Amino acid sequence: MSAEPAAPAEPAEPAMGAPGTASPGPDAPAAEPVGDDPLDGVWDVVVVGAGPAGSSAAHAAAVQGRRVLLLDKAEHPRYKTCGGGIVGPSRDSLPADFKIPFQDRVHAVTFALNGRYTFTRRSNRMLFGLVNRTEFDQRLAEAAEQAGAVLVTGVTVTGVEQGGTDRRTAVVLLADGRRVLARAVVGADGSASRIGRHVGVTFDQIDLGLEAEIPVPEQVSRSWEGRIHLDWGPLPGSYGWVFPKTDSGSLTVGVISARGDGELTKRYLADYIRRLGLSGFTPTIESGHLTRCRAEDSPLSRGRVLVAGDAAGLLEPWTREGISYALRSGRLAGEWAVQVAEAGTPQDVRRQALNYAFAVKAGLGVEMRAGKVMLAAFERRPHLFHLAVGVIGPAWKAFAQTTQGHTSFAQILRQYRAARRLAAMAAR
Repeated sequence: MSAEPAAPAEPAEPAMGAPGTASPGPDAPAAEPVGDDPLDGVWDVVVVGAGPAGSSAAHAAAVQGRRVLLLDKAEHPRYKTCGGGIVGPSRDSLPADFKIPFQDRVHAVTFALNGRYTFTRRSNRMLFGLVNRTEFDQRLAEAAEQAGAVLVTGVTVTGVEQGGTDRRTAVVLLADGRRVLARAVVGADGSASRIGRHVGVTFDQIDLGLEAEIPVPEQVSRSWEGRIHLDWGPLPGSYGWVFPKTDSGSLTVGVISARGDGELTKRYLADYIRRLGLSGFTPTIESGHLTRCRAEDSPLSRGRVLVAGDAAGLLEPWTREGISYALRSGRLAGEWAVQVAEAGTPQDVRRQALNYAFAVKAGLGVEMRAGKVMLAAFERRPHLFHLAVGVIGPAWKAFAQTTQGHTSFAQILRQYRAARRLAAMAAR
């Protein structure tokens, strides 16, 4: 499969200015509030969803001095079904002064093939860090506020309207009947995104993740310190994980597989917890979540509306890792939303939106294509992947360097013939 980025639907014209260089147009509508409601007035950028993608987008737009509104239906802190792994690309995409609230730092991985053939690999350098999403997301939202964004929680967005008499704005609709005007909108409201439906996002892979947060005694918690567990599961493309949150004395245990085998996935999680010797502890939270990967031709914008993160179906198809994709696409969306906000004609808006789509496809799109190759091979021959990381030194090194952010699946497949051969052999 080619590693070249997918071309936009039509050639993108040169941008009016690189992200971060735009200035307000001479005929731009007033941006100050015009009434008692703090949401009144015309916002340069309205971001829907204050998760990693939304907060990243709001921060990227706000640091450029724009008037940015960040909306979320939930109050922070709130729970999110997620292992909370912060890999190298995630660290590299955070604001420069952001302090990651690590719960643990991972230097070792224990691998198993459906509970058998277990072995542990170790690294002198940290592979990645672990966070509680409750705390991590809250700090990201606070960083956006510190950059100048206005955060409003407890509001539900029901949709967005475009194409009215004022072609310079879009209207974000709230459940309480209020209407928020924006020169640009970023949809980052999760995998069941209302803004994504407006844009027309489509998916070609939907998976079910199940997770349990299990408090454990200090002795058990410390035995997991610095080490995660990955189990290649019994269902095609499935795997399980244990991510220790040592500072809070809990283990995040989860499994993921293709949607459609819900009962089998539940059974896998129960068996996995039992095999790990953790069935005697009572979870504080048991939750589920659908992850959705975009189809190759899925749109990333419509008019003055861009989508990012889960709302756009941007995540790694094999591992279903989404935080780094959310942070990276969110930052791009925030930067290009400023350009969309300053665009004065529909042609200018389309030009900037196409440039955003090209930026996403040239980076994250290439990585997703490689991830789908890896997933197709893993679904057929998980034992080959297990064998590779266990006995082939370069395979373990590639795994470690990927988590650390030194390389990616796309680079590995492009640069190493052995990796291409392994993927082709496994896919047969």
